[in-house]
Amino acid sequence: MKNLPISPLAPAAFPTLPPVAGMRASASRIGLYGGTRDDLLTVVFPDGASVAGAFTRSTTRSADVEWCAAQVKKGQARALVVNAGNSNAFTGPAGLAKNAATVAQTCRLVGCEPHEVFLAATGVIGVPLPAQRVADALPNAFEALAAPAWESLARAVSTTDTFPKGAGTTLDLDGTRVNVVGLAKGSGMIAPNMATMLVFIFTDAAVAPNILQTMVSAHVETTFNAITVDSDTSTSDTLLVFATGASGAAPITEEKDPRAARLSEALYTIFHDLALQVVRDGEGAQKLIQIDVQGAADDLSARTIGFAIANSPLVKTAIAGEDANWGRVIMAVGKAGEPIAIERLAVRFGGQWTAKEGGAVPYDAALVDAHMKGQLIDILVDVGVGDGRARVWTCDLTHGYISINGDYRS
Repeated sequence: MKNLPISPLAPAAFPTLPPVAGMRASASRIGLYGGTRDDLLTVVFPDGASVAGAFTRSTTRSADVEWCAAQVKKGQARALVVNAGNSNAFTGPAGLAKNAATVAQTCRLVGCEPHEVFLAATGVIGVPLPAQRVADALPNAFEALAAPAWESLARAVSTTDTFPKGAGTTLDLDGTRVNVVGLAKGSGMIAPNMATMLVFIFTDAAVAPNILQTMVSAHVETTFNAITVDSDTSTSDTLLVFATGASGAAPITEEKDPRAARLSEALYTIFHDLALQVVRDGEGAQKLIQIDVQGAADDLSARTIGFAIANSPLVKTAIAGEDANWGRVIMAVGKAGEPIAIERLAVRFGGQWTAKEGGAVPYDAALVDAHMKGQLIDILVDVGVGDGRARVWTCDLTHGYISINGDYRS
């Protein structure tokens, strides 16, 4: 895979992120991604951590996803091992052997139980690795463990990403400073369930696993499951949140604890930030598109309509061409198959109604054209039947997407 130009929608720089107590990490090079960059992320929680997660619903999901989905139910973590360059998906017994060897080696180095080891992988599908390929690299990775160098860690798990993705925040929990940091990778094969992404979030708050899982489940639908680049759902999507408890703050063990709401809000902030960074790095993307649907029969119906618009190649290519082609939006609404009142159907681009009450209306073409030339495109659709609403995000579809994916295995 050739080096790609940085997305024009990328942040100006990788953010300055706070430290998270209770974890050590390293980024190292094992040659799975061409041998010219780090491609292995290793994290150890010396005193353990609570863990919660969400995973792809693909029926061809990777051996790593299957492993994590089973172990996360136990709620405890001591280590995380992630490789880029090979997804370990559709690899059959060889994929299971690779995981068994990796887990066994990690347990030996950390002194933990298998259910406390979490794995993730991203890259080419269907290429088995030798069983010891990752395991044999772990002793050197463990020797390099140190306080997290966040940008290096984010780069180590990238594939077609054009910029590393990170977000962080600090909050006060009754006089104790608590930090939350998130890293993500994702650029293409992005659609709900959970998009083709890896997301790892770390906090030094002390949270019971069941409370942490409630927070994750509450926020994933309106963030990582509300974005799409190309409508394709990956085999490898993994979101894991680790809480080390090393800040010294008293543990959060009940949902009614007011500190739970504050931590949950902080997690939502990180989820939302990283989700939009993934869309901003959509393969070949030049524009970030926010689609709001209102007046639907219910929120689920609004969401279905929103994704019909967001996944339409005709809508996405029109926006790439800076054309406010509201007729294509109308087409996408119709193909969703959801209840609408066509006589009240309305479409707005950048604050200007282009269609209303079921038909075209005069609008200021200069204002709409100026909006379409920008990097952030805002579309509102009202389908006129109820109070349901939803917001989803996508990007435009350019020649760059074809170039990147036509060259992926070259």
